[in-house]
Amino acid sequence: MTSLVQKKFGEAAADYAASAVHATGPSLARLLELVETKPTWRMLDIATGGGHTALAFAPKLAKATASDITSEMLQQARRLAKERGLGNVVTAQAPAGDLPFPDTSYHLVTCRLAAHHFPDPASFVRETARVLIPGGTFALVDNISPDDADLAARYNSFEKLRDPSHGRALTLGEWQGLMRDAGLTPTACEVMDQDIPFDPWVERMRCTAPTVDRLKELLATEPLRALLRPRETDDGLVFVLREAILLATKPA
Repeated sequence: MTSLVQKKFGEAAADYAASAVHATGPSLARLLELVETKPTWRMLDIATGGGHTALAFAPKLAKATASDITSEMLQQARRLAKERGLGNVVTAQAPAGDLPFPDTSYHLVTCRLAAHHFPDPASFVRETARVLIPGGTFALVDNISPDDADLAARYNSFEKLRDPSHGRALTLGEWQGLMRDAGLTPTACEVMDQDIPFDPWVERMRCTAPTVDRLKELLATEPLRALLRPRETDDGLVFVLREAILLATKPA
């Protein structure tokens, strides 16, 4: 799975760096509002992609480390940091479930719109807890599955058809359970609707024409139609994903 993720996102690195959903989506703005930072803090952004979350927080912190398993993504993050004059951003190649960083290294660990690719979410959360300082904050943003198991399976199959490196979007309850199991205390939970323009969504993953047709067919058919609420706009087909913002703290 790791090599597949690296392949798919290496090919699409520039597209993700330019993606409006990832660069300026409403969940990023809300995350910046929810997390009360201090200028002395050190931050780790896991599966940083184009670096958008790390770069958004960097002006408020002492140091931001943008980590990812894909070297092409890290190149994009470095490019964007240089363009913005952010000298306190560093990059590191690191798998989410086996972080090469010492215990209690960071005041803030973030991960946005990536965890549904992780093969072992429990290891990811445990590693996050390990590298946080006591009293530190974990901020997670990801697409979530509905609680209904059959509908969740259909939704994840839809995502995997578009992107074979998709693992599974967890439910809210599953994420909160993993946080508690890792010794973290959930402190905030919000869910928002995120409009996803269909054409850029399939173009980022280089979907073939038959795959695009099948995805459109699934969007137009129940039960996914009710869940994803597709609609035609002046700019083309749009559907809705549910994004969760979850905060947790490591006991002091």
